Amino acid sequence: MPAIGLSQKAAAHRRLWPIVSFWLWLSLASVLPAGASGDVPAIALEPLVAGGLERPLYLTHAGDGTGRLFILEQPGRIRIVRDGQLLEAPFLDIAKQVRFAGEQGLLGLAFHPSYKTNGRYFIHYVRASDGRTVIAEFQASSNPDRSGMSEKIILTVAQPYPNHKGGMIEFGPDGFLYLGLGDGGSGGDPENRAQNRAELLGKILRVDVDHGHPYAIPSDNPPTDGKGRPEIYATGLRNPWRFSFDRQTGELWAGDVGQNEWEEIDSIRPGENYGWRVMEGTHCYRPRLFCSAEGFVPPVVEYAHEQGRCSVTGGYVYRGERIPSLRGAYVYGDFCSGEVFLFRRARPDPVGVPTVLLSTPLALSSFGQDAAGELYVIDYRGGAVFRVIQADPGHTSRLSTILIPP
Repeated sequence: MPAIGLSQKAAAHRRLWPIVSFWLWLSLASVLPAGASGDVPAIALEPLVAGGLERPLYLTHAGDGTGRLFILEQPGRIRIVRDGQLLEAPFLDIAKQVRFAGEQGLLGLAFHPSYKTNGRYFIHYVRASDGRTVIAEFQASSNPDRSGMSEKIILTVAQPYPNHKGGMIEFGPDGFLYLGLGDGGSGGDPENRAQNRAELLGKILRVDVDHGHPYAIPSDNPPTDGKGRPEIYATGLRNPWRFSFDRQTGELWAGDVGQNEWEEIDSIRPGENYGWRVMEGTHCYRPRLFCSAEGFVPPVVEYAHEQGRCSVTGGYVYRGERIPSLRGAYVYGDFCSGEVFLFRRARPDPVGVPTVLLSTPLALSSFGQDAAGELYVIDYRGGAVFRVIQADPGHTSRLSTILIPP
């Protein structure tokens, strides 16, 4: 997950922002960085949940036609927003079995593509009893706003350190479940797990939860040649905190959180190796000089740890209706700086750099997407959720503004 509590420099930068954590009306004008073209879409953030969430990490929908939004709270709860209102009772509360500390907690949620008829959904959390990563299945109850409590364990993975858990789970357009696991932590992947195909850590996995016990391996998963785990879809990732599929093309985009210097966005393809721990972005990490990038896929975007930036938060290719000028752009951000970025792929090379959409005081733990393809921003420290909307055409300021009602 984002580098929560790990960067004193970033924390100092964040303290420069005036933050109001309750009943905050946040209206953020588009920011045009020096040299940026004038066609950067003008967007704003509108409060959906103005506060009261405990360490929110993710937002998604069930695809069941109800319009409800589901928000993860890191301590171990799933909350529901229905008709614009946050329900008091949680959909699921497993706080007693979740290890909530630092980068550990309830980290991911994915609803089965047939949730409307089968009631199945899946979560990714760190278990309190032993610190293992757990992928588990739950089912809806007769009350649509309260989950059943019967748990089916799909996968557990031993974790050597308390950080770099990954956390994302998502069903792809192929109907298979994709899982993001970090390298297991410490610093610099000391045991080189991300490059070891006998390990699940530092990978994106792909499994079939509709067949097998507890899952089957899709027949077109990358070949292992008898030397690796068949669940592995992509290799060489440090901490793929958030990834998403383009609703139109099916392309898989992942934000991979960097070590000390570089953050990256990757286009994930089956069987590819994204370079960690040899590479950090397009730069040598180990060894620091004269490393070989042969066989590694470079990121589509990278940026340095400067201007308060230190931890990428992967987002979504926008395919909604509210902001026509944003369609087809990949929207992502940085947890530490609070900036929201966009990227449009003009050509395969060179590696892209961020274009700033918004500069905000938020701790951007995640983006979310509803059934219509509209986007949301999650504020970890403020316990709030915001809709991404079209900015008022008359609002032309290049700086973000905070409007607080009396």
